[in-house]
Amino acid sequence: MLGIAKTLKIGAVVFGASAIFLLLAPSLFLELLNLNSTDSSLVWSMRMIAITLVALAGNMWQNSKSDSDRLRQVGSIMAISAAALGVLTLLIPVEWTWFTITYASVGFLFGINYIICLIRKTY
Repeated sequence: MLGIAKTLKIGAVVFGASAIFLLLAPSLFLELLNLNSTDSSLVWSMRMIAITLVALAGNMWQNSKSDSDRLRQVGSIMAISAAALGVLTLLIPVEWTWFTITYASVGFLFGINYIICLIRKTY
């Protein structure tokens, strides 16, 4: 397993890429999740989420440089958040697509990695 610091950096890159995807092609992202890609409110929401992801990615990258006590705290928050992202993705009230399952799996894998790192004290 990767340590929490490295996981935060990789997660920051993944969220940064997601943010770019959501800013440039929010309708495609919605379509891949089997949501209404022509609903302007949903498209606008995806762009707003993108900006939030930019902030999260920046914070994750900066926190990856922290000491072990801070990494433990951030890792705990991210374990819960990553797992919750996976759960909420699967709870989207539409039929699952390959993208839905993949996106949820990424969240679960990050969550599992953070938990294992916390248990092993791999910061």
